[in-house]
Amino acid sequence: MDQLKGASVFLKIDLWSRYHQIRVKEDDIPNTAFRTRYGHYEYVVMLFGVTNAPVVFMDYMNRIFRPFLDKLVVVFIDDILIYSRTPEEHGKNLRLVLEILKEK
Repeated sequence: MDQLKGASVFLKIDLWSRYHQIRVKEDDIPNTAFRTRYGHYEYVVMLFGVTNAPVVFMDYMNRIFRPFLDKLVVVFIDDILIYSRTPEEHGKNLRLVLEILKEK
């Protein structure tokens, strides 16, 4: 955690509905199918509980935040730690992270 040295302001964002933000590949949608007495359903977004879901999501997060990793953010699965030296810098960093999340 050397990258946190000198930081005095921290904020953790927990992306609790994380998997529902990643679309399933079109060819894989039939593999998510299930049937109930109410009908046949297929997931179009990644569902919670799939074995590789955490790995896929963490890879995605690392790709979108790559320019900022170990500079102003640390990503661990669905948690983003934003850190800064001053409150003013933190406001800028937070806005940047939120903009990236909004775009992606």
